[in-house]
Amino acid sequence: MNTSLALAVFSHAEHSSAELAACRFADESDFYASAPFSGCMILQTCNRVEILIHGGADALSAYLAEAGKEGFAVLEGEAVLCHLLELSSGMQSLIVGEDQILGQMKKALLAAEEAGRADAVISACITAAVRFGVSVRQKTAINRGAVSIGSAAVLLAEEELGGLNGRNILVVGGGETGKLVARALSEKDIRAIYVANRSYETAAALAAEIGGRALRLDQLYPSIALADVVISCTSAPHEIIRAEPISQIMEKRLWPLDDSPRKLLMIDIASPPDIEYACADISGVSLYTIDDLKGISKRNLASRKKEIQTAEELIREYLPEYIRIIKRTAAGDVLSELYSWAEDIRVRETEKALRAIRLGGDAEEVLEKFSLSLTKKLLDDTSSAVRRFAEESRIDKAKSLVTTITARKP
Repeated sequence: MNTSLALAVFSHAEHSSAELAACRFADESDFYASAPFSGCMILQTCNRVEILIHGGADALSAYLAEAGKEGFAVLEGEAVLCHLLELSSGMQSLIVGEDQILGQMKKALLAAEEAGRADAVISACITAAVRFGVSVRQKTAINRGAVSIGSAAVLLAEEELGGLNGRNILVVGGGETGKLVARALSEKDIRAIYVANRSYETAAALAAEIGGRALRLDQLYPSIALADVVISCTSAPHEIIRAEPISQIMEKRLWPLDDSPRKLLMIDIASPPDIEYACADISGVSLYTIDDLKGISKRNLASRKKEIQTAEELIREYLPEYIRIIKRTAAGDVLSELYSWAEDIRVRETEKALRAIRLGGDAEEVLEKFSLSLTKKLLDDTSSAVRRFAEESRIDKAKSLVTTITARKP
């Protein structure tokens, strides 16, 4: 595959949530403003950071080093396309087969397009990969009964508490993952579900959908004081739940004759983290992060081995067509430049000819000069290339160039 593509991957499968957070780009608009590539896209989820560029692997590695980002695996060429197909199929997700990645890929492409950084090749890569991911889910059962990151957090809470019956649960965050958490909780026999979010309107909409109650973010700590479980999954760029107020809350959860405070289970599936890790040292608090979902991920993976094998076969079958799509798109980019160049020449020469006619020139003579000048300018670069090939004793290359342009069979 000749089309220059490179992809930098940093996923939670090989790294901790803290390492993943360190490799995130806090402001994607800054990334798009500074990335020195003809086309690029960044995908950041709670489980991964990926940068796709229309360019070379060396250039991408150099950019990451300059940005102070370490630990990325850099792929190039055909390996990039294989990875994108595996990603869209759900095979690269922490929870194999989950559907959320398709929406995340489309959202990332839209952001790149709005920033004016997704060229035709980048758009074709993602659009075709997403279409393939949908097809895999139609042809296999890879996503049947699959849990999402959100529902995996709920499963973890059930395992740790021996069930959620009669519990008070607080969900912090009303975005995509928050919705998945809340919807998974709504299927359980829970006493009450509370949703806190920076936007009260967002929290209210989600709470109404699941039969819960909405809270403003300034009610966060009083709400935690009443909760049995807190699952946090905001997109905040910093921690929003600190250890000191949690320590004060836990002191109030201790009855005079109790040996320890009433337990509080906290699950942080945000990246970067929402909950200060020092909370884990507070008596009565059990803090789990996205790292602790790997056990559920392994069980999920084992149950989908057959579907993964089928998906891998589908990838092998589709890859040649995927490569053709990207090559055709790349050729379109080159041809667009060629047509633009030719159009500039045509416009200039036409304007020159029209000026000559307006000044009283003979139309037939002007038209003759116009056609000669246009032909000469269109063929100047090609003629130079033919002479250069001939001077370099590459006459076959020169003949091939002429044959291609004139569409004559050799």
